[in-house]
This record gives sequence, structure tokens and C-alpha cells, in this order.
Amino acid sequence: MRRLVLVAILALAACSSEKTPEPAASAAPQVSVSIPADAPVILAFGDSLYAGYQLNPGEGYPPRLEAALNAGGVPAKVVNAGVSGDTTAAALQRLQFTLDNQPVKPTLALVGLGGNDMLRGLSPAETRANLDAILTEFDKRGIPVVLTGMLAAPNLGAEYQKQFNPIWPELAKKHKDALVPFFLAPVLGNKALMLEDNVHPNAQGVDKIVAATKDQVAQALQVATAE
Repeated sequence: MRRLVLVAILALAACSSEKTPEPAASAAPQVSVSIPADAPVILAFGDSLYAGYQLNPGEGYPPRLEAALNAGGVPAKVVNAGVSGDTTAAALQRLQFTLDNQPVKPTLALVGLGGNDMLRGLSPAETRANLDAILTEFDKRGIPVVLTGMLAAPNLGAEYQKQFNPIWPELAKKHKDALVPFFLAPVLGNKALMLEDNVHPNAQGVDKIVAATKDQVAQALQVATAE
């Protein structure tokens, strides 16, 4: 677990890079899947782990998740609202604007934030409060959430880990949201699934994350559409 969490701190750079390098070489050819016009909308609200840092168009998590869901017989349109560099505070500030400007109300939201907070050494209490406020806003609008979690690096100390790591499971329980405990778990320790910086998933890595999460997202979407 210590090694797993240590790599997690590197992955946080995916959320905080100021420069945008040229896209990486494309992965295997992507198959276009037809999406019904009335397909429910999933809003992917997060940092650059959703935004598709250094990937070609169509290779980030939201578009690949959309393709996987539709190819598996689950109609869905996934809207990418990931912004590189976002802390939970920055995301909270833009949340209402983002939701107010969606052409179609999302049926489900994915929320992936908190990495930058840890990278910058921000208080876990602040991270918790901001995420709580974000999830509360989704609750007010009747939009269920799949929360994708983070883990704190060991070099931040046991006390920081003790305060930081429980944020996601505890908030998921409080808001009755689905939880992916650690978003980057499928790619950690495998350089073949990472970009050259060894902190961002490449296109193949994104596909691994999609494979590990798509069933849970599909289940949450099914529940949301049935309500």
C-alpha cells in the first residue's frame, strides 16, 4: 500500500501542470459508436485526470468512457468538464456556472477532485468542506454522483493521511453516492500505461481505467434513469 500511495502523489501532477505539451501518439484506432439523440448525459466534473492531459482528442477518460458505455449497449453522452489545475476550491467556484450552462440537465455526474489540494499541501479539512459543498450542490439539483477518490502520499505524514484518505468514502456515504475508491489504481506501477512523465495515464492507461470503472458508472446511470 505504501508504494501504491507514493505513486499517487506523482499522479497529482496530472492535475497541476501549467504547460500543455504536444499530444502523445495515438493509441489503437478508435471505433466510432452511434449515440442516440436522447441518450442521458453524464457530466465528468474534475481536474486534468478527466480533462485528458497530453492526449489526442477522443483519448481522454470522458470520451473513452462514452465509447465503452455505448459499445456495451448503455446509451450515454459524457460531457467533459475537466479542468487541469483545479483544486476543490476552484472547482466549487465554477460549479454553478458549469451546471447552469449545460444544454441538457445531466442524469449523472462523475466528480474527480482533490489531487491538487494534496499536491499543494492544503488542509484536508478544506478539501473535505469543498467536496462536501460540491456534492451538496449536485444533491440540490437532483443529480446523483459517482465519486472517484484519491489517496494521500506517505511523505505528507500519517496524520495527513488519516485526515485525507477517509474524505471520499465518508462523503460518498453521507451523500449516498457511488464511489470508485482510487481512480488511478488500474495504471499504477505499469510504465506501459503511463505517459513519458510517468504521472499521467496514456491512451492505453485511460482504457484500463475505463474498463475498471465503466460497469459501476453504467449501474449508477441505470439507477439514475429509473428514478
